[in-house]
Amino acid sequence: MMPTFHTVLIANRGEIACRIAKTAKRLGLRTVAVFSDADRQARHVRLCDDAYPLGGESPADSYLRPEKILAAARAYGAQAIHPGYGFLSENPDFAEACQAAGLILIGPSPAAMRAMGDKSAAKTTMAQAGVPLVPGYHGAVQDPDLLAREAAQIGYPVLIKASAGGGGKGMRIVDNAADFAAALASCQREAKNAFGNDKVLIEKYIVKPRHIEIQVFADQQGNAVYLFERDCSLQRRHQKVLEEAPAPHLSEPIRQAMGQAAVAAAKAVNYVGAGTVEFIYAPSGEFYFMEMNTRLQVEHPVTEMITGLDLVEWQFRVAAGEPLPRQQAQLAIRGHAIEARLYAEQPEHDFLPSIGHLTYCQLPSTAVCGLAVGEFTHHYALRVDSGVQAGNDITPLYDPMIAKLIAWGETREMALANLAVLLKHTHVVGVQTNARFLRRVIAHPAFIQAELDTGFIARHAADLLSLPVATTVHGLLATIAQLTHEASAESAVNALQTASRSPYAAKTAWRIQGPAWRSLQFASVQKGNNDGPVIQVDYLAPAPAWQHPAIAGLPQMAVAGVSHAVHYQTQPLYGATHTDPAGWEIQLQWGEIAVTAQLFVTATGWKINLAGNPEQDGVTLRYLDPRAVQAGAEAGHAGEQNLRAPMPGKVVALLAAIGQPVAAGAPLLVLEAMKMEHTLRAATAGQVDEWLCAVGEQVADGAQLLRFSAAATSPVNEHTPLAEEA
Repeated sequence: MMPTFHTVLIANRGEIACRIAKTAKRLGLRTVAVFSDADRQARHVRLCDDAYPLGGESPADSYLRPEKILAAARAYGAQAIHPGYGFLSENPDFAEACQAAGLILIGPSPAAMRAMGDKSAAKTTMAQAGVPLVPGYHGAVQDPDLLAREAAQIGYPVLIKASAGGGGKGMRIVDNAADFAAALASCQREAKNAFGNDKVLIEKYIVKPRHIEIQVFADQQGNAVYLFERDCSLQRRHQKVLEEAPAPHLSEPIRQAMGQAAVAAAKAVNYVGAGTVEFIYAPSGEFYFMEMNTRLQVEHPVTEMITGLDLVEWQFRVAAGEPLPRQQAQLAIRGHAIEARLYAEQPEHDFLPSIGHLTYCQLPSTAVCGLAVGEFTHHYALRVDSGVQAGNDITPLYDPMIAKLIAWGETREMALANLAVLLKHTHVVGVQTNARFLRRVIAHPAFIQAELDTGFIARHAADLLSLPVATTVHGLLATIAQLTHEASAESAVNALQTASRSPYAAKTAWRIQGPAWRSLQFASVQKGNNDGPVIQVDYLAPAPAWQHPAIAGLPQMAVAGVSHAVHYQTQPLYGATHTDPAGWEIQLQWGEIAVTAQLFVTATGWKINLAGNPEQDGVTLRYLDPRAVQAGAEAGHAGEQNLRAPMPGKVVALLAAIGQPVAAGAPLLVLEAMKMEHTLRAATAGQVDEWLCAVGEQVADGAQLLRFSAAATSPVNEHTPLAEEA
C-alpha cells in the first residue's frame, strides 16, 4: 500500500503515541514504541509491536535525545519516524538528522520548520505572501529599552511572545508601561528555559479575540488544501481546554478567506504534510496570522470528526510520496464536533496541576455510556483518546492530560449533548481533575450561545470555578458509603442490610433492647483541603422482622430532624486492582429524592460524583471519626508561615531579600514544575526570615522553602506555561 516504508518508529508517548499506532496498524505498518524509565509500564508501549528503552526519566534524558531516537530506529529497522506533537516534532535539527540517517520523518522539511519556527521570521514571510498580520515589532534587536519604546508606539495593551516555541509558553499580556520591564524579564527567562532562545516579539493585544486555526495539508507534488477551521478560544494560561469545529458564527466568506490565507502561508514555505495556521479573529471581523504549528495538533480529532478523514493516514500517505487523497472541492463539513481535554489539575486553585497515582480511572466506553464510543477513530459520534489507565501515575515529568473526550453531532447542540454524556461517565480518583469545570463550561448559557473569546474563562470564573455546596443528599450518600466501607473492611457480610452480625464484633452503636441511632458527621472539604460546614446524619440500623415488622429491613436516616426510611443499593467500584474497592456506586431513594451517584475513597474524604448536576458534582466530605485521636497542632511556631512546594520542582528565582518588608501579594519565589513557572506570593504583609532553598535546587513535593514573619498566612500561587505541550 505504501511501499516506501513498512516499519514506523513513534517518537512520542501518551495518547498521541497510542493514536498513531492505531492508524499505523490499520494500514499494515509495523510499529516501534520508545519509552523512558518512567513510562516502562505505559499504555503506548503495550500497543506497539516492539518497544525500545530510552533510559532516563525526564524528557531531556529520553524523548528529547535525538541520538537515542535514531538508535532505536536502527535497532528495529524502522524506515520512518512519526514525532507526534511536542518533544522533537518541530525540531529542524532532528529532521536533518533523520534525513542524514536515511529515515523518513513524518512531517515537513527542516527548512519549513525553521521558516515557521521563528515567529519573527515567519511574520516577515507571511507579510510577503499577503497574509494579514497584527501590528507589532518582530525585529532582531532585543534591547529592553528599544522593546519598551516599540510597545509604547504600538499602544497598550500589548502581547510579549517568545519568538521560538509555542503552546502558549513564554507569553505575557501587558496592560501598561509600568509593568512592561518585569513582564519582559519573566517572559525571556521562561522562553530561555523552555526553548533555549530568549528572543521575543511585541504585538498589539486584540481585546476579546477568538482563536481560530485552519488545518492545512500539502503533498510533495505541490498540492495544498485546507480542512476547515477549529475554534480554540476556550483557554487557560494561553493553553486550550475546549476546541470545536466548525467555528460558531463564522460566515462562509470569512471561512474561505481564512482557508485561502492558510494555504498561501503553507505554500510560501514549500510546506509538506499536516500543519495548522493559527489566526486571531477580532470582533470587527478582521483576522490576523498568529503562528503556524508544523506538526499534528492535539485537537486534530475534531477535524477528523467533521470531515470523516483520518489525518494520520494522510500523513503516512503524503510521507510515502502519494498525492493528497482529496482536492479542495471534494472536502466538506459534516455536522459539528467538540473536544474537551481532561487534565489532572485543580481549576479552583488557579489550575495548578495535580500529581498522584490513578487508583481509579473510568473513561467513557460503550459498556458504561450505553452508546457507541470509539477510540482513535472518526467513525463514531463519541470518541475517547487516552494514553493512561488505572494504576498509572501522573508525574511532574510530563503534561498532565489524562484524555481527550470528543463528541460529534449533526448540530452544535447535539454535539454538546453528546459531550455531556462523555463527561457524565468520566470518573478519576487519585488526582484532582478539571471534569467538573468542563461540565460547567458546556452547561453555561454563554457557552451554549457560543459567546466565545479567549477571555471567556476569566470573565465567567465566578460561575465556572466556585466550589460546590454540600447538601443533604451528599450527607446521605456519604453515610451509606462510610458504613458500607466499614462493613466491607470488617467482614464480607454486608452489615448494613442484615441484623445477623455479632454485636461484639461491631464498632457501631448497639444496645440489648434493639437497634440504636448512630450519629455520623462529615466536614465539607474546601479549597486547600480546609474543612467547611459540618453535616450530621443520624442512622438507625434495620430492625429484625420479629421486633419491628413495620420497618423490617429498612434503615432510617435523619438530617436536621427530618427522618425517612431509606432504600439503597450499593455496588463496589474497583480501580487498578480487584482487591479493595476504590468506592461505591449507590442508588438511593429517600423520601422524594432518588439519585444514583459514585463515591470514591480519596486522601481527603469521600468524593461524590453527581454527574447529572454539574453544580453539585465533585463534593468531597471528610468523615469525622469520633474515635480518632487528634494529632494536635501542626509543627512550627504559632503564627509562623512555612511556605512549602506545591509539587516537585526546581527553584528558578528568589524574589525577596531576608529581612526585607514585603507587601501582601508580593512575589516571593518562582518554582519551575509541570511545564510551568509557579510564582508563590505572600498573602499578607511581612518579611522573609530565612530561605531554606537555593536557586537551581530541585525540591520535593511539600518541601519547606522559607520561613516568613508571624503575621503571614498561606501564599497565593500563580503559574504560567513553560515547555512545549505534550
